[in-house]
Amino acid sequence: MASEPEPRPDAGIDELKADIEQTRTELGETVGALTDKLDVKGRAEDAIHDAKDTVVQRGHDAVDTVKQQPAVPVALVVAAALGIGLIIWRRRRR
Repeated sequence: MASEPEPRPDAGIDELKADIEQTRTELGETVGALTDKLDVKGRAEDAIHDAKDTVVQRGHDAVDTVKQQPAVPVALVVAAALGIGLIIWRRRRR
């Protein structure tokens, strides 16, 4: 954050109070950021949650893709089954 320099030597009470409040706010934000960095368990749980969400989303994407193009996998399975059935049928006829 780009903050203004400290109050002038001839600053009034209101200006000093505003500077103190700004300093408290900045200090609170800094302490919060440091606390978050030191919370290893919380960061690990966040990483696990993010990984789980990613896996679930990829699963949904895969299902959606198959639902949009079901004829290709089904056609391949049917063709393979017919091919194998034809081979077995011909061998038994000989």
